[in-house]
Amino acid sequence: MSSQPKIKVLFYSTYGHMYQMAEAAAEGARQAGAKVELKRFPEIIPAEQLQAMGAAEAQKAFAHIPEAGPTDFEELDGLIIVTATRYSNIPGQVANILDQTGKSWAQQLLKGKVGGAIVGTGTQHGGQESAALTVHRFFLHMGMVVAGLPSTFQGMFGVDEVKGGTPYGATTVSGADGSRMPSEVELEAARYQAAYITELAGKLKG
Repeated sequence: MSSQPKIKVLFYSTYGHMYQMAEAAAEGARQAGAKVELKRFPEIIPAEQLQAMGAAEAQKAFAHIPEAGPTDFEELDGLIIVTATRYSNIPGQVANILDQTGKSWAQQLLKGKVGGAIVGTGTQHGGQESAALTVHRFFLHMGMVVAGLPSTFQGMFGVDEVKGGTPYGATTVSGADGSRMPSEVELEAARYQAAYITELAGKLKG
């Protein structure tokens, strides 16, 4: 059996912000020595509504990424859920898949594995921490070890610029109109957290 930790990065992104954060997390995990799988939560918004929202074109950038399903919660050492938020909560696209993971719960397939959340909001006070805690509750029900963004990441401190980053996990702020893409500090936070999760997963894997 390989000692290389297997880390899955599962993301939901409407306009591409969280796709960038997911790619950064995948990069951080790989740099830390993980075997990484990057997948996206399936979109459930009707095509005509996506078009009206201006999201259809943006989602073409990551349409090539395989879709995640319930079986993606079975064989892994670490799991990073990267997601946009809706009113301080996770969006239905993510909940739709999490609600289908009964097998993993019943068979304790994720017990002792490491989980981390990375979220994004439109505003600085748009519910990042409560959304991350929603993901954390899922991890806890699965018997997982929750890993946030350690305070050793100095990028989360300082008020010289608008930026995400909380002890609950790396975050990004898109602006109410979605015009702000993740900054380098926010992307580095995602890499740092993913590397930390990989480190913990490797130790628990033995």
